[in-house]
Amino acid sequence: MKAQEIRELSNDDLQVQLKEGRAELFNLRFQMATSQLDNTARIKQVKKDIARILTEIRSRELNVILSVG
Repeated sequence: MKAQEIRELSNDDLQVQLKEGRAELFNLRFQMATSQLDNTARIKQVKKDIARILTEIRSRELNVILSVG
């Protein structure tokens, strides 16, 4: 998922994507532990997606704080 796509999502959609990303990461780690994972690069990609989502959530929180205060 690209950063521009993440910026276009609503706050609720970001939370849903974050939850799905964390679930996928858990499943990928489980597959790696049981030697069933074919694409190990997917773990890195999912981690980056989660980081992008968290960054956007935090950015929005700071914008709200700065605009109110």
